[in-house]
Amino acid sequence: MPSAPSRPARVRRGEFRSICVEGLGRMALAGVLALAGVVATTTVARAAPAFDTAPAAAALGRLLPAQQRQITLVPVARGAGGDAFSVSGTRGAVTVSGTTPATLLAGVGWYLEHVARVDIGLPGDSLGALPAVLPAVGTPVRRSAVVPHRYALNDTDAGYSGAYRDFAAHRRELDVLALHGINEVFVQTGAEYPYYRALQEFGYGAAELRSWIPGPAHQSWWLLQNMSAFAGPVSEQLIDARVAMGRRITDHLRALGMTPVLPGYFGTVPAGFAARNAGARVVPQGNWVGFARPDWLDPTGPVFAGLAAAYYRAQRAAFGDSSMYKMDLLHEGGTAGPVDVGAAAGAVQRALRAAHPGAVWALLGWEGNPSRALLSGVDRGRMLVLDGLADRYDGLDRESQWQGTPYAFGTIPNFGGHTSPGANTAVWVRRFRQWRAKSGSALRGIAYLPEATGTDPAALALFSLLAWEPAAVDRTAWFDDYAARRYGGADRHAAAAWAALRRGPYGMPSGAWSEAQDSLFAARPGLSVSKGAQWSPGAMRYDPALVRSALDELLLVAPALRGSDAYRFDLVTFSRQVLDNRARALLPRISAAYGARDLPLFRVLVAEWSHDLALVDRVSGADARSMVGPWIAAARAWGADAAERDRLEYDVRSLLTTWGPRAASDDNGLHDYANRDWAGLVSGLYARRWSAYFASLDTALSTGASPAAIDWFAVDDAWARQTTAYPTVPAGDPVALAREVAEAVPVAEAVPGPVSAGRPQAPVAVGAAERVSSSQS
Repeated sequence: MPSAPSRPARVRRGEFRSICVEGLGRMALAGVLALAGVVATTTVARAAPAFDTAPAAAALGRLLPAQQRQITLVPVARGAGGDAFSVSGTRGAVTVSGTTPATLLAGVGWYLEHVARVDIGLPGDSLGALPAVLPAVGTPVRRSAVVPHRYALNDTDAGYSGAYRDFAAHRRELDVLALHGINEVFVQTGAEYPYYRALQEFGYGAAELRSWIPGPAHQSWWLLQNMSAFAGPVSEQLIDARVAMGRRITDHLRALGMTPVLPGYFGTVPAGFAARNAGARVVPQGNWVGFARPDWLDPTGPVFAGLAAAYYRAQRAAFGDSSMYKMDLLHEGGTAGPVDVGAAAGAVQRALRAAHPGAVWALLGWEGNPSRALLSGVDRGRMLVLDGLADRYDGLDRESQWQGTPYAFGTIPNFGGHTSPGANTAVWVRRFRQWRAKSGSALRGIAYLPEATGTDPAALALFSLLAWEPAAVDRTAWFDDYAARRYGGADRHAAAAWAALRRGPYGMPSGAWSEAQDSLFAARPGLSVSKGAQWSPGAMRYDPALVRSALDELLLVAPALRGSDAYRFDLVTFSRQVLDNRARALLPRISAAYGARDLPLFRVLVAEWSHDLALVDRVSGADARSMVGPWIAAARAWGADAAERDRLEYDVRSLLTTWGPRAASDDNGLHDYANRDWAGLVSGLYARRWSAYFASLDTALSTGASPAAIDWFAVDDAWARQTTAYPTVPAGDPVALAREVAEAVPVAEAVPGPVSAGRPQAPVAVGAAERVSSSQS
């Protein structure tokens, strides 16, 4: 006789949601079909959850402390279709299921945007409009990622976004990236450690290695094998502190189910390596925009595998393992010499896979990289090319160029951390869908690669959507929706503002550029200057009247919506941009007055320029995120003594100004590459440069003498070496300051100047027109 039935398994209210149908394939069921509201009649061995939701719940506690308990997070196993989330629920009881903790957060992000109608951007949020009781989900929604790789952060991000941020700042960024569906993040913090430890096994002393390693703000380019030593030496305590920070970052990513992408080893060594290591074959790498590059250890030689193994051992001890490693051979002018590039790439990949079997090698698609020669020597199935030019040039065929290697559709909408907003968003939504749908497509992801993050929340929001949206993105509808949630409520003036911005800075074309023009206020002075950084666009890339119109509309947004952090950040951003755009119309008028020797008119126009510069400084000073004071204070906080604090301050000040020594700054044009209209930087350096320049022209007009020559490097270097304290707390009301900008720049003055059509000046082969020493500068 069969045994009596077991007592039914007890399922408490709400518990059923943690064993939802999407996760049944992982559960041990003994002949039981469980449906909502029906109690099982056979004993069920409770299966372990697919993963721990606690890290996602902790993130919610940080992001939504008042409403966190109204959201139930349900872990489900990842199926063959990859990452997915679903959202459902009633008023005050929202359920989000997902395949990783980060995917759960992506589901919460979808709910906040589409149901609660609020925004958490990078930066800025409208969470003040979130109701105390969360609204119900009308119809349950399920979204699946359309690509497996959702990668974020450029090689340069650690420098231009801030090498000295604290853990709270890093964690906030990672949480927000997870809300936007990102699952792979490049981590550089502490990346000097494996070099520091491994090379001590190959003949180098600790002190000489600390002198070889640059200051943290410049380490991105050392890791790219472009330069070394500048703004150093680094101290032992600084290395240790950065390792500890890097470990916290990587642990946080792993806890969220995200992949920390770590730098791999491809052969960078200090000078003198061959003399200290018998049999080592080293190829000198020459110069990179005025810097002596580190040498390259031939990966096909007898010493490389041992050094690579030591590097990966030290890296594992410090940061743990990963499944993806980022490295670029022969970046921006590297020299192969007698080395077979394909064989070298194969050796680099073998060393990586010896340490981390199955790991993916990620590399940047930039200039001529990756070359056919490199791809000929590797297992292309374990590679991922991060296309940094997907939205920049036309006529691209990545499947042919990269021989079917998997790649991620990427964008670099910001260079150097410039404060100019905008992106080629129309190119994104059209081209991503076309490339993914074409026959034989090797597109497997997206790659959000601004050289600095935290400057353009709209760009991140739209670009990250590509990875989760199965249908074509309607940009008009998207920007209307973004305007409604960005400030926490629908408003016709907000909608009109973002409609103008959609047609302006967010409607730029492909052809030559992926970023907007930068600031003339930040340029080294001259009557004919057209850009601040040498490799920036030399003309307006959109109609400036559209930004001026958007400012008027933003000022008419309902008072109830003006208190959000998002509104105030955007108001500062676009008020400042109105002034920047006006400078491009004003400078030619100053030049004409000078050429006509009309001293009275020259003085009137120079006074207008100086007024606008001062107003830019005040506008930026209303938001701590556009002030140089916090940037400097963060660097100094990492120093152990006064000398180290001063050295770290020079590291971050020089990055914004001279960038490097005179040979790099002046002779090769790196100065002001990272220009930005920040309070303190504008008043402390940019305004003083323009004042000195215009004073020399005024004297020339008054006396008939030639204008006095000014050594701009000396001026910039003197500022970079100062330790003057700047305010760290914002001052001023963004709304009042924006009104002042609107009054200073009448609509009639916001007329189009020269607008770049987004096309190269002359036909060139793909790759040849690409910015020389640019993206990674």
